[in-house]
Amino acid sequence: MSTHAKRERLLLADLLEAAGPQAPTLCEGWTCRDLAAHVVVRERRPDAAGGLLLKVLKERLDRAMAEYTAKPYEELIRLIRTGPPKLSVYALKQVDEAANAVEFYVHAEDVRRAQPDWSPRALDPVFSDALWSRLERLARLTGRRSPVGLVLRRPDGRTAVAHKGVPVVTVTGEPGELTLFCFGRQAAAAVDLEGDREAVSRLTVAELGI
Repeated sequence: MSTHAKRERLLLADLLEAAGPQAPTLCEGWTCRDLAAHVVVRERRPDAAGGLLLKVLKERLDRAMAEYTAKPYEELIRLIRTGPPKLSVYALKQVDEAANAVEFYVHAEDVRRAQPDWSPRALDPVFSDALWSRLERLARLTGRRSPVGLVLRRPDGRTAVAHKGVPVVTVTGEPGELTLFCFGRQAAAAVDLEGDREAVSRLTVAELGI
């Protein structure tokens, strides 16, 4: 496993363990147990994980989630820490980094920011740049359901267009915060929004993300 994905994986496991199975997350309706089961199913049950995107597999996904949610919480944490099976596509370093660095970062913040005493996490510049690089590629996908034009801007002025349209709302923040915003965690992201007041209001409750 490569550096960013591995680090975020271990951090996520630590946060889930510390919070406990019944602790809330930013994923609506999910406790930490539910989130842990989701992570494990995604990596270990590719036959069911497709239900995250394909309705035809939704029933299979629900069955797999129920199966893993019923497992001991400690076992779920162990499976997250140890990573995917050797024959899994996620065991390939390039795939792990491409698919999991953002995934685990977002879910780690789902756990952190659901707690009452959370504070923004300072990311090292290399990881911030890695998140920005991925966000540039994913911006149009995550912003496709935006009800308004959406521009993402880093504090240094670099921008990415997530959705074309008018009126336009510009969201400014560090790459990690912009990532959370674009993955549907608008209320928890430390960003500044510029634009028409009504447009900003519509954007903050829009269903963003993949």
